[in-house]
Amino acid sequence: MNTSKKRLPLRCPACDSTLKVGRLFCEECDTEVCGSFELPVLARLTENEQQFAIAFIKSSGSLKDMAKNMGVSYPTVRNVLDDLIDKLNKME
Repeated sequence: MNTSKKRLPLRCPACDSTLKVGRLFCEECDTEVCGSFELPVLARLTENEQQFAIAFIKSSGSLKDMAKNMGVSYPTVRNVLDDLIDKLNKME
Protein backbone atom coordinates (compact mmCIF):
# COMPACT_ATOMS: atom_id res chain seq x y z
CA MET A 1 0.00 0.00 0.00
CA ASN A 2 1.38 3.43 -0.95
CA THR A 3 1.22 5.67 2.11
CA SER A 4 2.12 9.29 1.50
CA LYS A 5 2.91 11.80 4.22
CA LYS A 6 0.43 14.54 4.79
CA ARG A 7 2.03 17.95 4.31
CA LEU A 8 1.36 20.75 6.74
CA PRO A 9 -0.58 23.44 4.87
CA LEU A 10 1.07 26.85 5.00
CA ARG A 11 -1.61 28.99 3.33
CA CYS A 12 -5.35 29.30 3.96
CA PRO A 13 -7.25 27.55 1.17
CA ALA A 14 -9.99 30.20 1.32
CA CYS A 15 -8.07 33.49 1.39
CA ASP A 16 -4.38 32.52 0.93
CA SER A 17 -3.33 34.09 4.27
CA THR A 18 -0.56 32.52 6.33
CA LEU A 19 -1.81 29.78 8.65
CA LYS A 20 -0.76 29.50 12.30
CA VAL A 21 -0.62 26.47 14.53
CA GLY A 22 -3.51 26.27 16.99
CA ARG A 23 -3.24 22.88 18.64
CA LEU A 24 -0.46 20.46 19.55
CA PHE A 25 -0.98 17.15 21.27
CA CYS A 26 0.98 14.19 22.59
CA GLU A 27 -0.27 10.83 21.37
CA GLU A 28 1.53 9.12 24.24
CA CYS A 29 -0.10 10.83 27.23
CA ASP A 30 -2.95 12.84 25.64
CA THR A 31 -1.52 16.17 26.77
CA GLU A 32 -2.87 18.96 24.58
CA VAL A 33 -1.66 22.54 24.12
CA CYS A 34 -3.96 25.08 22.48
CA GLY A 35 -3.23 28.63 21.44
CA SER A 36 -2.05 30.68 18.49
CA PHE A 37 1.53 29.86 17.55
CA GLU A 38 3.59 30.93 14.55
CA LEU A 39 5.41 28.26 12.61
CA PRO A 40 9.21 28.35 12.81
CA VAL A 41 10.79 30.25 9.91
CA LEU A 42 12.13 27.15 8.16
CA ALA A 43 8.73 25.44 8.42
CA ARG A 44 7.21 28.37 6.52
CA LEU A 45 9.37 27.67 3.47
CA THR A 46 7.97 25.71 0.56
CA GLU A 47 8.88 22.03 0.32
CA ASN A 48 11.37 22.79 -2.49
CA GLU A 49 12.99 25.57 -0.44
CA GLN A 50 13.29 23.25 2.56
CA GLN A 51 14.86 20.55 0.39
CA PHE A 52 17.32 23.10 -1.01
CA ALA A 53 18.27 24.21 2.52
CA ILE A 54 18.80 20.58 3.58
CA ALA A 55 20.95 19.90 0.50
CA PHE A 56 22.94 23.07 1.25
CA ILE A 57 23.67 21.90 4.79
CA LYS A 58 24.49 18.34 3.68
CA SER A 59 26.96 19.69 1.11
CA SER A 60 28.64 21.78 3.84
CA GLY A 61 27.57 24.90 1.97
CA SER A 62 29.41 23.98 -1.23
CA LEU A 63 27.44 25.48 -4.08
CA LYS A 64 29.81 23.79 -6.50
CA ASP A 65 28.91 20.36 -5.10
CA MET A 66 25.21 21.25 -5.09
CA ALA A 67 25.33 22.32 -8.74
CA LYS A 68 26.99 19.05 -9.66
CA ASN A 69 24.48 16.95 -7.67
CA MET A 70 21.49 18.89 -9.02
CA GLY A 71 22.76 18.85 -12.60
CA VAL A 72 22.58 22.64 -12.97
CA SER A 73 25.10 25.45 -13.27
CA TYR A 74 26.77 27.14 -10.32
CA PRO A 75 25.08 30.50 -11.13
CA THR A 76 21.68 28.78 -11.07
CA VAL A 77 22.32 27.40 -7.59
CA ARG A 78 23.68 30.78 -6.48
CA ASN A 79 20.50 32.50 -7.72
CA VAL A 80 18.29 30.03 -5.86
CA LEU A 81 20.31 30.62 -2.69
CA ASP A 82 20.11 34.40 -3.12
CA ASP A 83 16.33 34.18 -3.56
CA LEU A 84 16.07 32.04 -0.43
CA ILE A 85 18.21 34.48 1.56
CA ASP A 86 15.98 37.38 0.43
CA LYS A 87 12.85 35.46 1.43
CA LEU A 88 14.28 34.61 4.85
CA ASN A 89 15.29 38.24 5.44
CA LYS A 90 11.76 39.38 4.65
CA MET A 91 10.28 36.82 7.05
CA GLU A 92 12.16 38.14 10.07
